[in-house]
Amino acid sequence: MENKNKLLGPVLIGVAAAVIGIGLIYYFAESRKLPEGLIAANGRIEGDRIVAAAKYPGRVSKMFAKEGDTVKAGAVVAQLEDESFQAKVEQARQALAGADAQLRAAKANLDIAQREVPMGVSVADAGLSQAQAMVAKASAVEMQAKLDAQRNKELFERGVIERHRYEQADLAWQVAQSDVNAAKEAANRARQGLAQAGLGNDKIKAKQQDVDALRAQRDRAAAAVTEAESVLSDLVIKSPGNGVVLTRLREPGEVVMPGGAVLEIVDLDHLYLKVYVPESKIGQLRLGLPVRIYTDAQPDQFYDATVSTISSRAEFTPKEVQTTDERVKLVYAVKLVIAKNPEHKLTPGIPADAVIRWKETTLWQKPRWN
Repeated sequence: MENKNKLLGPVLIGVAAAVIGIGLIYYFAESRKLPEGLIAANGRIEGDRIVAAAKYPGRVSKMFAKEGDTVKAGAVVAQLEDESFQAKVEQARQALAGADAQLRAAKANLDIAQREVPMGVSVADAGLSQAQAMVAKASAVEMQAKLDAQRNKELFERGVIERHRYEQADLAWQVAQSDVNAAKEAANRARQGLAQAGLGNDKIKAKQQDVDALRAQRDRAAAAVTEAESVLSDLVIKSPGNGVVLTRLREPGEVVMPGGAVLEIVDLDHLYLKVYVPESKIGQLRLGLPVRIYTDAQPDQFYDATVSTISSRAEFTPKEVQTTDERVKLVYAVKLVIAKNPEHKLTPGIPADAVIRWKETTLWQKPRWN
């Protein structure tokens, strides 16, 4: 009996120790859980990354930014070799200057023609009018000379006047007829001159067409200059936005292809934490819920954030992410946008813990993991 008591004592002590151990484990596990209304999650700080990239292929001649540098939108961060493009720009500018000169000369010729042609038409029209007047005058004189010749012929035939007076009147008629013919020929020449002057309008149209063609040629030359200057400008690579250089992807002497990135930049004023929430708790979340984010480097400081995106589909728990419930295999990705990043202490890649409050009456607590 005594031996049995001796054996029973250690057993009871062991059972008691086990019960106490289990109780302590349960106590600490429960004490590490957040109260209802708060959800703990973790992940890494991320940011929307942008790249400064080359629009055209070329060799990098200079890099003006390195990793960790703060850059502003539009700041020059790299330069590609541009000697050949500078030559193309100069060639295009010379072609434009030549086209300008040709266009100016054509405009001058058109301007002269537009002034000369109306004047020529006016002079030719006046000449025709004068020639027609001479025809009319010569015809009137010829008519009178004809009447005089006929009258003198009758008088001569009746013996009233001498023969030489009749012959003089007949000769005057012949001369008047010649004058009429000469006046008509002059009128015909004046009419031809007017017609010739009228062709000047066709010359004006032709010169106008020349001007239009040269203007189009000049516009093409100007467009070529603009294109060449644009290419030359694009060889200067600028930052597409504000941020900090995360990665310098190219060095001087390296060749980049169209669209090839030279720098990777992130805006430290627009960061977010991507976390994974267990399927059992996702129903408690909604957009706009307040969040506090903590990092190991600043355990006593938190950053305000907001639930901005909740994935609509579950996925298996990522290996690198801790979860509060190891039995849960499916999680939902949740994006937490950080409101402010004073002094830019937060940077992409830093691990962080988040506490999401879905019940307003619950007091904030730091994250704990069971």
